[in-house]
Amino acid sequence: MTQKKLKVLLIIEQCNPAWNSVPLEGYRLYAGISRFVDTTLVTHTRNKEELMKVHPDADIIYVEDSAFIAKLDEVGHRLSLFKGQIIWPLRNAFTYPTYWGFNRAVYDQFKAAIANGDYDLVHAITPMMPRYPVKTVKACKKTPFMLGPVNGGVPFPDGFKELGRKEYSYLNFLRWVGRSIIPGYRETYKKADYILAGSTYTLGLIQKLFPKTRDNQIELFYENGITSSFVRSDEDFAQNKIPDQASVDNKVKLLYVGRLVPYKGADMLLDAIDKLDTSVKEKIHLTLVGRGSEEENLKNQVKQLKLDRCVHFTGHVPQYKTLEYYRTSDIFCFPSVREFGGAVVLEAMANALPCIVVDNGGIGEYVTEKTGFKISPISREFVVKKLTIYIAQLVEDHIMRHDMAYGSLQRAKEFTWDLKTRKIVDIYSDVLAKKSGTGVK
Repeated sequence: MTQKKLKVLLIIEQCNPAWNSVPLEGYRLYAGISRFVDTTLVTHTRNKEELMKVHPDADIIYVEDSAFIAKLDEVGHRLSLFKGQIIWPLRNAFTYPTYWGFNRAVYDQFKAAIANGDYDLVHAITPMMPRYPVKTVKACKKTPFMLGPVNGGVPFPDGFKELGRKEYSYLNFLRWVGRSIIPGYRETYKKADYILAGSTYTLGLIQKLFPKTRDNQIELFYENGITSSFVRSDEDFAQNKIPDQASVDNKVKLLYVGRLVPYKGADMLLDAIDKLDTSVKEKIHLTLVGRGSEEENLKNQVKQLKLDRCVHFTGHVPQYKTLEYYRTSDIFCFPSVREFGGAVVLEAMANALPCIVVDNGGIGEYVTEKTGFKISPISREFVVKKLTIYIAQLVEDHIMRHDMAYGSLQRAKEFTWDLKTRKIVDIYSDVLAKKSGTGVK
């Protein structure tokens, strides 16, 4: 007799296979989980066009904004722009009315079905920022409710407060305001049967905000993952070992992938390259993949430092095309001083690149001593100094580079979406057992 599949209601407001960041993560989790359990997905109508292309017959409910909410979102978007750039603390605050409408609509539409026991479990996945309520928890009196992975809230390091001001960090008090006054926020976290925290920082934040949260109610579950097809095979790695010399053009290829904005630290990377000994500098080439508000400043910095011959800007590259850059590079440099998830680091590791990162936020948790170097965010000068040292070590020591490349590849395999979603389904079973009283509490 075949075992009946679990019936799970997935609430993923941001779920889109064609977009980057959180919407793509939401989609990866949905696609993986739906392989193992019977799912009903409820998401925003903005995702409908792309989801219909890949899941035309799936059980998906789309929630549309009212005309009033749509107008509020449009006004909020305009108010959060300054000189053509998005002020993210404001933008995140102004998106709340849209989420409020979605949150209320989901509750109204599904409260009766949940109360009736139509679903074995309810799992709210996005928004991932740990300051949004989920009204549906009110209906989950007998049905287990899971939340996450939630992630975010990472502050700027003390040594980078000036940089934080450039990123409007003084507006981050809006997070506290939201957690204090948004109806249902505290109820969501207090009543959740299980919470997945996307980083060690966020785990600590939730436990601090809700000190009665027990260890069997929350666990560390890293936000980001990697598709198996993106992971370089061991066979390919073995056939393309790093030679004694750099590469056929005698260059060790450094790579940066990410938005060109102040806190991502590309300017520190350029300064570090400038400080390399000439003998090392002649052996490298850096490619910066991405666009952003700092692009012109960074190009001017390259000219001033006379690095034109060894630095190249690609501009915007579609996410699926970044694979080519990962596969043809040797070292990944990503000195972002404030990173929640840092999917690009996992992508680099999945393609066997040793990584040099700043140890603040999620990226510092992916990189180990076997896969690269982590730099404490003490100050700008300290980060530049360490970048220079670590780049030189990896350029000059091809054995270290090879060993860390292999270590990165093996580490990345722990983060495939297949493994992550299988683990979530196992958690479902544990949560259901505890809720029904058949499991060990």
